[in-house]
Amino acid sequence: MIDPQFATYEARCTKAAALAAEILPHNKQVLFDALSAAGIDVVTVEFDGSGDSGQFEAPAGFDAENTEVAIPAGEITVKVVDFETGTIREQTTTPREYIETLAYDFLESTHSGWEDGEGANGEFRFSLSERTITLDYNERYVDYTHHEHEF
Repeated sequence: MIDPQFATYEARCTKAAALAAEILPHNKQVLFDALSAAGIDVVTVEFDGSGDSGQFEAPAGFDAENTEVAIPAGEITVKVVDFETGTIREQTTTPREYIETLAYDFLESTHSGWEDGEGANGEFRFSLSERTITLDYNERYVDYTHHEHEF
């Protein structure tokens, strides 16, 4: 027998995932426009985890000559999913905070448990010229398994 509470929760998860996929192109556009206006060509976010804990390094921005450029401190307005109501609403955040949120959410959705056991490490690369977000992921156990995701 299926637990009705679990079925309701599962339905909310499915709806939230669909809404998140729907708003991602808009949010990428808003973020990439703000970063481009600051002269940024690439943003990287490194992460490393093991032993049931993990951390993300601060996002680093670089111009076309690979010189580090500060992530803009201004605010952007992105769309977010309200899990409880199953609706989309707007939220104001900074580019740095949104980059960190995206990186964490993408990592959790593709490699949940990245910080457990031997853990994993890797890097997100936000390419403004290609308008892509790529995850370079290395899972540790005895060998390395490499995954690449483009969002």
